[in-house]
Amino acid sequence: MSTDFQSARVALGARLRELRAEAGLDGKGVAEVLGWQRSKVSRLENGKQTPSAADLAAWSQAVGRPDMAGELKGRLAGLETQYRSWRRQLAGGHLARQELGVAETAATQMIRGVEVVRIPGLFQTADYARHAFRANAEFRQTPRDVEEAVRARIRRQDALYERGRLFRFIVWEGALHILTCPRDVMAAQLERHAGLIGLDTVEIGIIPFGAQLRRAPTHGFWIYDQRLVIVETINAEMWLDDEENIALYERAWDWPGEAAVYGQQARRLITRARASLDLT
Repeated sequence: MSTDFQSARVALGARLRELRAEAGLDGKGVAEVLGWQRSKVSRLENGKQTPSAADLAAWSQAVGRPDMAGELKGRLAGLETQYRSWRRQLAGGHLARQELGVAETAATQMIRGVEVVRIPGLFQTADYARHAFRANAEFRQTPRDVEEAVRARIRRQDALYERGRLFRFIVWEGALHILTCPRDVMAAQLERHAGLIGLDTVEIGIIPFGAQLRRAPTHGFWIYDQRLVIVETINAEMWLDDEENIALYERAWDWPGEAAVYGQQARRLITRARASLDLT
């Protein structure tokens, strides 16, 4: 969880505690009014649980300040704009999130990204994406709208061929070898990946095994122009649009790029990974 998100959640909890105290209630008293467990009140007030909009509306009523519901919900909206849980985003399946990706790509001239363990979605074949969505749906226990999500991901790739756009991605060599799909699917994916090298809208850098790095990339992220960074964690995405975080992630993109290889050198690494599959 990001420090900024947690700080904002603690501040929201402090505001709830302040309103409760102004009403002359202690934690046990407000819990009784709301019909909640005392532990839930404690978690909310100490920033250890994210309230729902309904929680905030009920709280404002319980402390006799229904006029505060708008402020509290505004604070919550600010949290959710930055920190988007997968549970909520994928409640209806993967398609909605893929459609959002299509829209963000259409609004962006240059996307820069780092991927450590997988091929970037913009470069994936339908089969590779299909296995990724199936595994993700099983892991997160979300609806399996796999084919619809695959079609949206492939449609997003139309942007790769639009004049004036630029897609600059750095991929750790390990991502070329990690098998999350059958070997023949991975072979086709690597051939697709190599085939994009040389396209005038695409720049692919590969960080070789054994490369000397100033700082190792710890997770994947994408930078949309200089307006937005999207970082995926195991339970949520962070959407960061403040100048400080954008500058931080630009450095996190620049530094591994110093050790990456491009062009024919990158293609050789991809070809080597393809040969290691030994499909004979």
